[in-house]
Amino acid sequence: MSDFPVNPLVLIGVGSSFAFSGLFYHLYQEKKKELQKLKEIPTFKPDQHLVKVLKASPHKRLQYVAVEGLVQADGEPLASQFVPRCFGVIQKIAVEERWKYWNSLSRTWNSRTMNRKETNNAVPFSLVSPGGYINDLFVKVQNPLEASGCYLERVYFKLRRAEEGLVEVVVQGLSGEKPVAMEESEELLRVGSTLTGFGEVVLEGGQVMRLQAPQDGRKFILVPTDHHSFLDQHERSASMWKTLSAVTGLTGASLLAKVIHHLVKKQDDRSK
Repeated sequence: MSDFPVNPLVLIGVGSSFAFSGLFYHLYQEKKKELQKLKEIPTFKPDQHLVKVLKASPHKRLQYVAVEGLVQADGEPLASQFVPRCFGVIQKIAVEERWKYWNSLSRTWNSRTMNRKETNNAVPFSLVSPGGYINDLFVKVQNPLEASGCYLERVYFKLRRAEEGLVEVVVQGLSGEKPVAMEESEELLRVGSTLTGFGEVVLEGGQVMRLQAPQDGRKFILVPTDHHSFLDQHERSASMWKTLSAVTGLTGASLLAKVIHHLVKKQDDRSK
């Protein structure tokens, strides 16, 4: 093995670099295709232009579009349970306990989550144009809990450490379990926040517009940003995969060039 002309670790490095470069390039191409499809989706705001397009469309329906606007509760909004003067239209409150239990085989304390409780609340809401008034045009969001996307904002989080007394220590020693902490968190889709919804828009009664899950099987998505920023995020993600592909590819090429140079030089030395 000592006569092997090239260090095996170098060859592994070359192969790994090219393999990762190929993987990153594949991810770049997939993200690029996804970005192109997103750019082809028509984008609207809850205004008179959208009403005109819907009236001119077959069955007064747009199968898959993006609607960008500000969140407005149709009635009374939900008040945060932990943050004063903070209101939303979708609310998720989660409480969970963290425990440790004794593993007699490894003789270590292992962690696990127990007694997780989650409460979800929602009220009807619509998207309105920035600067609009209550009587202006709006797009009602139908069944938002069916939509995918990380559109909730965490407005509260607290970790409460468990307090141990002498009695608790004795009980824990006998049972092999002990509480560590309790987590409380609250997430909201806040009133007044910017939201972009991807789905089907229908016009009912001449003026009432609804954003709902598409009937053609495409995803109903809500994202907590405007459409331009959403595309920018995908652009940055594509650029990241492209950069990683180039860096790992150049690394592999550099290592391969060194290997070839080493072999050629060794062959020349033997010839001399």
